[in-house]
Amino acid sequence: MIDESLQILLGGAISEKLQVKIHINEAKSVNGGDINKTFRIGTNEGYFFLKLNNAVLYPDLFQQEYAGLTELRNAQALAVPKPLAYGEAAGKSFLLLENITKGTAIGDFWENFAAGLSKQHLRTKPHFGYVSPNYIGTLKQYNTPYSSWPVFYAFNRLMPLTKLAYDKGIIEAATVKQMERLCKQLPQIFPAEKPALLHGDLWSGNFMIGPDGRACVYDPSVYYGHREVDLAMTRLFGGFDTRFYYAYQSIYPLAPGWQQRIGVCQLYPLLVHTILFGGSYYGSVKEVLAAY
Repeated sequence: MIDESLQILLGGAISEKLQVKIHINEAKSVNGGDINKTFRIGTNEGYFFLKLNNAVLYPDLFQQEYAGLTELRNAQALAVPKPLAYGEAAGKSFLLLENITKGTAIGDFWENFAAGLSKQHLRTKPHFGYVSPNYIGTLKQYNTPYSSWPVFYAFNRLMPLTKLAYDKGIIEAATVKQMERLCKQLPQIFPAEKPALLHGDLWSGNFMIGPDGRACVYDPSVYYGHREVDLAMTRLFGGFDTRFYYAYQSIYPLAPGWQQRIGVCQLYPLLVHTILFGGSYYGSVKEVLAAY
């Protein structure tokens, strides 16, 4: 719940950002994952979706998410909720979004989803990376630009999280050595491709069926990377129909050997989950590394 005093402060902060007087009349808590508190708020200007977090711990979390959502919307490939404002009130950072209502899937839902993602992946930049660091979950995501995907993946993705996990005592020195060995092999593992605009955290919890019966994606960790990483992420926790993969492959085929690269592409989200949640994820990391 949002107490009345915070509602007033948030209403004032949102009003300042939107240049429209906003009164929050109700705030209904909704399921928003493990990172943020999320609410559907009713106001004098209609309904919105509101995300809250600790402004001290994550001062630019929502600024970066706002930018990522804008980047995805500019691709005009998949439906993305419109980000309206971000800011701070009473020690809370907030992100205000368009409220998307759930719908019923159209008959070609998965084919349409795949077509939208392939269009998004065709959006490119000269280098792998992004304009600034952002986040995956609450972990900093480094986006220093490189012309080589293997170099980018090693230095901005795998090795920073491997070091963090080791410093926290989560993984062993032997795993660090295995990761270093894998990173040296990355140029032989990945075929050359242009940087693709990635959602960056594309699992079943980060899309919904929108009011038009098509997929709407959100909670991104945007950057320009190898598109197989997005697709490997969709396979990590399930929830994507086989029609999605067949349709994607027919529209924008992956380079031969993509099946053998799935585990390497999943290493980054597996490291993220190992650090944030522990448990069996470390075993999955070691299982991938054992092949290299």
